[in-house]
Amino acid sequence: MRYRINRNIALQLGLTPNKSNRYRIDQETEKRYLELTQDSTTNSNNYKSKGHFTAIADDGSLMDIEAYCEHYALDYTKIRSWKLITHTAIPFYNVVFYENFKEEKDSFREDLIKDLQQYSPKFPKLERIENNDSYLLVIDPADIHIGKLASAFETGESYNNQIAVQRVLSGVRGILEKVSSFKIDKILFIGGNDILHIDNPKRTTTSGTPQDTDGMWHSNFLIAKQLYVDTLEMLLSVADVHFTFNPSNHDYMNGFFLAQVIEAYFKNCENITFDCSIAHRKGFRYHNNLIGTTHGDGAKQDLLPLLMAQEFPIEWSQTKHRYIYTHHVHHKTSKDYIGITVESLRSPSGTDSWHSRNGYQHAPKAVEAFLHCKTHGQIARISHLFIAIISIMLW
Repeated sequence: MRYRINRNIALQLGLTPNKSNRYRIDQETEKRYLELTQDSTTNSNNYKSKGHFTAIADDGSLMDIEAYCEHYALDYTKIRSWKLITHTAIPFYNVVFYENFKEEKDSFREDLIKDLQQYSPKFPKLERIENNDSYLLVIDPADIHIGKLASAFETGESYNNQIAVQRVLSGVRGILEKVSSFKIDKILFIGGNDILHIDNPKRTTTSGTPQDTDGMWHSNFLIAKQLYVDTLEMLLSVADVHFTFNPSNHDYMNGFFLAQVIEAYFKNCENITFDCSIAHRKGFRYHNNLIGTTHGDGAKQDLLPLLMAQEFPIEWSQTKHRYIYTHHVHHKTSKDYIGITVESLRSPSGTDSWHSRNGYQHAPKAVEAFLHCKTHGQIARISHLFIAIISIMLW
């Protein structure tokens, strides 16, 4: 029996060529060779292969992806992604075609539609008692990043999907407890703002920045959907809700799709309204208050006051107390401009590897809220803080 042994396999077997550039092997080496190559043999120069398509060319060199496709009659134009696998006995390319990606998307879509069809709730209209001595509660769980993964071993704190959900739900409950002595007649809930950590199956943001992730993209989408449903149902037990969506840089597409799903979920509820447009800046009027929101990755902070006046001129003219709540930076800033205050919010999400390495760390983790009086504007800030478990290494 004759075998065609490439240099990579020869090195693994510890073989050296003779003067004729051939290898001589004993029975034990032959057995190891067959195990390595998964019974890929040549008999009288007729090559038969079982298992992976090797990326080693006949001359012993490593084929690039185009040569690999040409060699095995694969359609290079239909490849969505590929990766060279070299840690196995036989180097090969792991190729994903567009057809496989379409099947994955179709499966996710079917699961989502099935979930919505199985539970399409009907909400009875809740009659609220009007009270002049009541307030607006703005609840803004900023930059949740469902799908982010952080290891305490590296960054000093852990973060994953389970922690994210627990923090948001406990934060919202904590805020409702803290304002329980106030009469709330309206809740403004701010959604979006990097609710999801990635925007595609390649585990990157919308612009293509790779991320450390926990879970698959479709699982994270459904986790975020259920988190919003649970949170909004909790808030509806207190007062009518207006949901405002802010598009953001980590999940520009999937965040928008998620907001549309949530709006459809509550379509039969008369106690909640939605602003889920793709506009980057939103405005909401509450009596003598104008409240603007934006993610914070776009227009510079000092441009936001004039943008608000230009884009919401009627609401601007009818109010005296004006605020813009921004996100994205994961820490607290606040600045008064002429006629308006711009304030950034803290985030409940943990610190991942990149941010820890670059020193963007140790800001308080929190879910924040604000109380607005009908006539006097913002009268209180409420923070539900989280204590990160810090790992201490003793030398």
